[in-house]
Amino acid sequence: MTDTLNLPVLPLDDVVVLPGMVVPVRLADSEARAAIDAAQAAGQDQVLLVPRLDGKYAKAGTLGEIEQIGRLPGGAQAAVIRGAQRVRIGAGTTGPGAALWVGATVMHEITDERSAELAREYKTLTTSVLQRRGAYQVIDSIKGVDDPAELSDLAGYASYLSTEQKSWLVENANVSERLEKLIGWVKDHLAELEVSETIQKDVQEGMEKQQREFLLRQQMAAIRKELAELDGKAESEEEDYRARVEAADLPEHVKKAALAEVDKLERTAEQSPEVGWIRTWLDTVLELPWNERTEDSYDIREARAVLDADHAGLDDVKQRITEYLAVRRRRADRGLGVVGGRRSGAVLALVGPPGVGKTSLGESVARAMGRKFVRVALGGVRDEAEIRGHRRTYVGALPGRIVRAITEAGSMNPVVLLDEIDKVGADYRGDPTAALLEVLDPAQNHTFRDHYLEVELDLSDVVFLATANVLDSIPAPLLDRMELVQLDGYTEDEKVTIARDHLLPRQLERAGLTADEVTVEDSALRVLAGEYTREAGVRQLERSISRVLRKVTAKLALGEDLGNLTIGSTDLKEYLGSPKFTPESAERTALPGVATGLAVTGAGGDVLFVEASLADKETGPTGVTLTGQLGDVMKESAQIALSYLRSHGAELGLPVGDLAERNAHIHVPAGAVPKDGPSAGVTMTTALASLLSGRPVRSEVAMTGEVSLTGRVLPIGGVKQKLLAAHRAGLTTILIPKRNEPDLEDVPASVLAELTVHPVSDVREVLDLALEPAEVQSHQYAA
Repeated sequence: MTDTLNLPVLPLDDVVVLPGMVVPVRLADSEARAAIDAAQAAGQDQVLLVPRLDGKYAKAGTLGEIEQIGRLPGGAQAAVIRGAQRVRIGAGTTGPGAALWVGATVMHEITDERSAELAREYKTLTTSVLQRRGAYQVIDSIKGVDDPAELSDLAGYASYLSTEQKSWLVENANVSERLEKLIGWVKDHLAELEVSETIQKDVQEGMEKQQREFLLRQQMAAIRKELAELDGKAESEEEDYRARVEAADLPEHVKKAALAEVDKLERTAEQSPEVGWIRTWLDTVLELPWNERTEDSYDIREARAVLDADHAGLDDVKQRITEYLAVRRRRADRGLGVVGGRRSGAVLALVGPPGVGKTSLGESVARAMGRKFVRVALGGVRDEAEIRGHRRTYVGALPGRIVRAITEAGSMNPVVLLDEIDKVGADYRGDPTAALLEVLDPAQNHTFRDHYLEVELDLSDVVFLATANVLDSIPAPLLDRMELVQLDGYTEDEKVTIARDHLLPRQLERAGLTADEVTVEDSALRVLAGEYTREAGVRQLERSISRVLRKVTAKLALGEDLGNLTIGSTDLKEYLGSPKFTPESAERTALPGVATGLAVTGAGGDVLFVEASLADKETGPTGVTLTGQLGDVMKESAQIALSYLRSHGAELGLPVGDLAERNAHIHVPAGAVPKDGPSAGVTMTTALASLLSGRPVRSEVAMTGEVSLTGRVLPIGGVKQKLLAAHRAGLTTILIPKRNEPDLEDVPASVLAELTVHPVSDVREVLDLALEPAEVQSHQYAA
């Protein structure tokens, strides 16, 4: 065989033939048929097998020898061709037939001393690949090949090599280079096989686990079925739920909804996530005490005794609960438990400053009525779903706090305390106060529908007690649904009683002391309440008692022998230091231009001082300057006071010219505290009148009321809280609007006995009562 040959070209698009390979070539393709016919016409049995990649011929091909021409089992004609040698393709030549003839040069194999070593490594790697595939016959044939060139050409059968990689093997005659490349390619393929096997193993294990779980569940179902036949129990979880629903004492509409869910559970595949949702819903419905109710205690005297034992004062609330129980008893006696589908629940709003016992009152009410008690903290709640529940379509959906409270109580008629209802907020998740409208409406809550349950729940037998510090932040529609009970704070006598009977025993126990070891006199408790903790409630009072007892305990721990210690009013300075609140009205109002007013804050009633001054003539603009962080309404009150005195000052004997020529400055101390409201109008007018007349305001006088441009004193709110604050501050003469006179009925008799209250309807009356007589005036202040 010469090194240069003339050969017809047989292009191959989807396969690369290396020397030593035997391949069948279908002759249905016109180019293949033309190449075979051309070779036969030239009287030779050789063709040039050339890889064609992306329509382009490779630089080298394989000399193919035609071994046989015949038909395949399907009937198609084909030629069996064996690859013989590598040849490099040269220029085109002429030859018989329609095929393309080219000149081809035989490429001789190049081996070196590394070829044999590389061949051994390649053979080992190839054997490893074939073992993973289980091709043991091929392994035997490979082991019989010792020639490195022949071994490298067997890579033509490798399915994991691309056409481009095989084409490179055809073009390269250097055996060592071919083996180096092949070793790298086989290693990459082995790494891929390992990853694939790991993934396959994980998938297989997962499938086996699922199959095992399925089989075990089937076996469990079969065992349950066998056991059910023995003892009559449900044979599957679905039938168990069905049996529980049938056995539960559910209302008809709830039972119908629950059985529909059980039907859905039976039709749903075990792997579906909906199965878990249905089970959770059914468990929630079955846990609710649909027909459980506690028997009310109808002993009215005993109930009132329980309330009195737990709380001193608070007669309004106690009276309301007593009335409620009396009505319940009468309805029960006459068989009127349900009227118009509604039971006799109640919705009360307990509004008052901190520390007056609103929250603890809920437990006392439940105990007095013999009911279960549940507390629902609403402070900071901003999500409407917290009240009404989440839709069941959401992951982790739960019923709302009302439904959870009923479940926790275990009865349909508990006392539910909605604590801090004025601290509920609204944001993009909805307005929880709007969701409470249905809950707290006695006309609607017998058909309350939670978003999670989606069945009607009767709340008409629940006693709802809502607590709040201020009414301003509660929406009017919600406030309209609740019966308002004001808790305006305690008198000093009530505080002493509470401290003696409730706070002191509790703090003695917490300090590890007994009543025999430490005695606190009533006089000390009175000083604590009046001079150390001036507040509407008793929280600070309890903290002060706790602080005293802690210091006593510390002394005992240090080895001091205190014996039977008695703490009197004179001993308090040793434990708590100097009093923090001392009467200051006389000192503040000693100068003209200062008046004592009364205000209501979130912490109860408080005393407010209003100061006025006039600038010198020709120093700045005329008008009024206001300081003390005042709100718009309070600023308007100052403007009205100034306008009234300018227009009526002459009648009152006041130098009105000063108001026209000089700038008036009104200041309300405690400048860091925001203040607003109309009830300081009278106080501002009196302060300015005092300044102009030079007559100081009487030190024992405090006043409240809105003032009009005509000098009328208009009614205001919070009279009881304001009078309690005045009493705490040691003031004795109080001026209130005439139209607020009926509010005095709410003020404790012990407080009214120590106060002189003057209902007034005109500013002139206020000035006559509030200012010192004219003979003691100080002219220099009006000059």
